[in-house]
Amino acid sequence: MSHGARVIRTGVSSGGPAAPPPITVASSSAGSDAELMDGGYFRSCAGMLKVAQMISLLIGFISVNNSSWTDYSAYSFFQIVTMCDLVMILFFYIMHIFRVYRKLTCVSWPLAEFLHYLIGTILLLIGSIVAAAKSYNITGLVAGATFGFLATILCVISMWSSYKVSCITQSTSK
Repeated sequence: MSHGARVIRTGVSSGGPAAPPPITVASSSAGSDAELMDGGYFRSCAGMLKVAQMISLLIGFISVNNSSWTDYSAYSFFQIVTMCDLVMILFFYIMHIFRVYRKLTCVSWPLAEFLHYLIGTILLLIGSIVAAAKSYNITGLVAGATFGFLATILCVISMWSSYKVSCITQSTSK
């Protein structure tokens, strides 16, 4: 079954040397590959959501760290989870700002970020529930658990929006 003749265009003709490639002007508002940083990501919804997650995780960590607590295992787990989530969100934030995902194409970055949010959100929810249950009405511990729950909600929103965008992108590309 033939679909017709196809023409394959190459940069080199058989009759002589190759012509220089046409010069194109990159739009500064869209952000070209030559730029080091993606300035638009700072102001995007996903970028601001990541900053809000990092701030709430940092406030939760500092609140628990500066409080007096007796249950070492519960709050050390909360501190470890908040710091690991903070570092991973910072990693993905820097990756988006410096466009690392365009250079390292061997990794499925949307899938990696989705799995990070899935696992991190579950662990953060568990840590926040345990921290809230063992807070004994100490204000610093209650504040830490509250910011842990806030970060959990922000992570769920980020995970939902990234999943929604990837599904829409895949379904409309046909």
